[in-house]
Amino acid sequence: NVEFKFSDLAGKRIVLYFYPKDDTPGCTIEGNDFNRLLPEFGSLNAVVYGISRDSVSSHCKFIDKYGFKFELLSDEQEVMCRLFDVIKEKNMYGNISMGIERSTFIINENQQLIAEYRKVKADGHTEEVLNYIRSLV
Repeated sequence: NVEFKFSDLAGKRIVLYFYPKDDTPGCTIEGNDFNRLLPEFGSLNAVVYGISRDSVSSHCKFIDKYGFKFELLSDEQEVMCRLFDVIKEKNMYGNISMGIERSTFIINENQQLIAEYRKVKADGHTEEVLNYIRSLV
């Protein structure tokens, strides 16, 4: 249980992707894609973090089940979710609830937000993010 601090990552590009729930179909696709491309992100001086409102123990199970090699951050209090404005009204089969809108943010080496993707579709999104980071080099 470690506290996340942007200042610890100065000099790195940071990919923060917010996702609704551990071990659900879209979130699994996205996690597996980031995991598969992680070496390429690393070669571009980029670190990847997934964030949801799930607990640390839920994240640990999700990481273990799929062998993710990057960290998942637990935001049960919605601090990061509010900071990045990703809690949105969702309509699932007529039921209205508040939840995380799948979103990705890229922060540069100087800790400036340089790109944001909202209302993301999991399939193919990771390649889009990787291509954007490649374009920075």
